[in-house]
Amino acid sequence: MARLNPSDFIKLNDLPIVDVRSPGEFSEGHIPGAFNMPLFTDEERAIIGTLYKNKGRIPAVEKGLQIVGPKMADFAQRALELAKNGELRVHCWRGGMRSESMAWLFERVGIKCHLLEGGYKGYRNLLLEMVGNLPNLIVIEGYTGSGKTDILKELRNLGEQIIDLEGFANHRGSAFGGIGQEPQPSTQQFQNLIFNEILTFDLNKRIWIEGESLSVGRVFLPDPLWKAMNSALNIEIQVLKEHRIQRLVDEYGPLPSVQMEGAINTIVQRLGSKTMNEILQKYQAKNLFDVAEKLLNYYDQAYLYSREKFKKEVNGIVLSSDNSMTNAITLIKKIPEFQTLKQAIS
Repeated sequence: MARLNPSDFIKLNDLPIVDVRSPGEFSEGHIPGAFNMPLFTDEERAIIGTLYKNKGRIPAVEKGLQIVGPKMADFAQRALELAKNGELRVHCWRGGMRSESMAWLFERVGIKCHLLEGGYKGYRNLLLEMVGNLPNLIVIEGYTGSGKTDILKELRNLGEQIIDLEGFANHRGSAFGGIGQEPQPSTQQFQNLIFNEILTFDLNKRIWIEGESLSVGRVFLPDPLWKAMNSALNIEIQVLKEHRIQRLVDEYGPLPSVQMEGAINTIVQRLGSKTMNEILQKYQAKNLFDVAEKLLNYYDQAYLYSREKFKKEVNGIVLSSDNSMTNAITLIKKIPEFQTLKQAIS
């Protein structure tokens, strides 16, 4: 049985990962692609934890053995099915007794196991360290409806490295952002997906990311990444308002009306009941361009407030085209100029 630090553990990306934590721990967040083979169910883990707290380690261990004994054959069989060329990666929460016990069992049936030192907690610590250390990060800022996400996708098509925060969050980042999307992951899993993407990058090359607030819907960015984004090269794309209105109509117009009306109602405290009712009436009358324009007035104010609050150094660029590929190419061409300017200011 080999013990690996988190960095070396994740490098063995061709080997399956067995996460032996409870189902509840796994659902809260796990290494992408891992298989959950819980040593204990959530209920069993609670029983053992209570025993440990009230009566000590030995009674808890004895109870654990009673629970695990009947499951051992199934664990071994499943591990044999998952193993690749007779090898597996195994971890628990802290790299302690649960993963060691399962690795011991797996090795009894001929599987070579690689244990994660520090367990899932160690993996998360590495995540927080790495996501805050992206030396070539470029943030695309801009008002709602500027087409930032579409530009990011075209940058990827051009061979650039991008982090699609809204894609990982299953949310567009506004009161309407969750409509038509899959359920959001937990915050932990959202962050794990970001980290998993970063692991595929060459950190010596550019990494593009869309400017977001600290939260995207109900999930939160890792604090180190948020801080890195605020100090990175920030480029604010400036797009004609009519283009922004048209984009919102195209994106949100076809969405279910019941959910759209519900979302409009959720922002009554920020808009005021009079404005909210005006927007709702225009939406029900299918005056979608008017709806989009009124909503942009609110979101533009919110964007300006955020920009002023965090005092970011922002480089503006006017994009007269509404073609995302054209705009992506324009941004790439302007990067050397912006980088020179940022270095001069620094």
